[in-house]
Amino acid sequence: MLNVLYIHGMGGGGDSRIPSILADALSADMINVVVRTYDFDPETGADQIAGWVNELKPNLVIGESLGALQAMRVRGIPHLYVSPAVNSALYFMPLAWLTLIPGVTRFFDGFYRPKEGDRQPLHFTFKTLRKYRRHRKEALAASAADGGKYMNLAFFGTHDHYRRSGVVSVRAWRRLFGKDSYVMYEGTHFMEEEFIRSMLVPVIKEFFQGKL
Repeated sequence: MLNVLYIHGMGGGGDSRIPSILADALSADMINVVVRTYDFDPETGADQIAGWVNELKPNLVIGESLGALQAMRVRGIPHLYVSPAVNSALYFMPLAWLTLIPGVTRFFDGFYRPKEGDRQPLHFTFKTLRKYRRHRKEALAASAADGGKYMNLAFFGTHDHYRRSGVVSVRAWRRLFGKDSYVMYEGTHFMEEEFIRSMLVPVIKEFFQGKL
């Protein structure tokens, strides 16, 4: 059995939709998709994920949205990305200062409350949000250190509404990894099932070809 570690986005978790579809599509090929709920605090989350990497010895890591930064911090393993939000951390620092205003943390916690189920609890405090700038810096440094040795292929939706704000940026990604490091699909930030099965699954199977 070959392992894929799927690192979910903000508010995702063990029952997230995309890894569930991947698990169904890849099970017959003896490819095990593992997704676990990690902490919203980026340093605590990084420690948890590092432990899972040591345990699972994954052959491939997939990072979704905000989870792309955590995926980048995993060194020496090929990566795929779904709607990588590499600029999201730049927006968290201004939000951190806002949380010092009474009632703002409660508002954000309610506004961004995850769905019911095995989902990442979100608590928008100054202490947590201020860590994200360093988190992004370490993620990008780790990716630069790996250089071209490891696959860094991203999937971006043409109708991703987060691209308007710059949280998701194809241009920033191209600067980091080059013009051949991403694929566009005609969908939203939350990759639709038709594109998961027609685009993401074949790339994963191709990667594992010869390893099965």
